[in-house]
Amino acid sequence: MSINATLLVQILVFGLLVWFTMKFVWPIILEAMAEREQRIADGLAAAEKGQADLNNAKSQADGIIAEAREKAREIVDGANARAGDIVDEGRSEGERERQRQLDSAQAEIEQEVSRVRDQLRAEVASIAVAGAERLLGKEIDANTHRQLLDSLAAEL
Repeated sequence: MSINATLLVQILVFGLLVWFTMKFVWPIILEAMAEREQRIADGLAAAEKGQADLNNAKSQADGIIAEAREKAREIVDGANARAGDIVDEGRSEGERERQRQLDSAQAEIEQEVSRVRDQLRAEVASIAVAGAERLLGKEIDANTHRQLLDSLAAEL
C-alpha cells in the first residue's frame, strides 16, 4: 500500500469517526452539557433568591429587634415610673404612719399629763388637809372640804 492509499483510508476512518461521534456521542454530550448548564443556572437563581431572602430576613430581624428594644425601653420606663409611684406611695404612707404615731404619742402625753395633774391635785389636797389638821389641831371633815379643795385644785 502506498502512502496515498493509507492516507485515504485514514481520512475515511477519521470521517466515519467524526460522523459516528456527531450522530451518536455528540447529542449525549450536548444534552449532558445543557442539563449541567440548566442545573448551574437553577443553582445561581436559587442562590440569588436565597441571598434576597437572607437580606429580607435580616431587615425583618432588624425591625423585630428594634421593636423589641422599643418595647423593652417602654417596659423599663413603665417599671421605673411604677417604682417611683411605689416609692412615693411608701413615702406618703410612712408620713401618714408617722403622723398617726405622733398624734397617738401626743394623746398619750396629754392623758399622762392629765393623770399626773389629777394625781398631783389629789396629793396637794391631802397635804392641804393634813396641814390644816395640824394647824387646827383637830380633824377636818374631808368630804365637806373636798369640794372646796377640788375647786382650788382646778384653779391651779
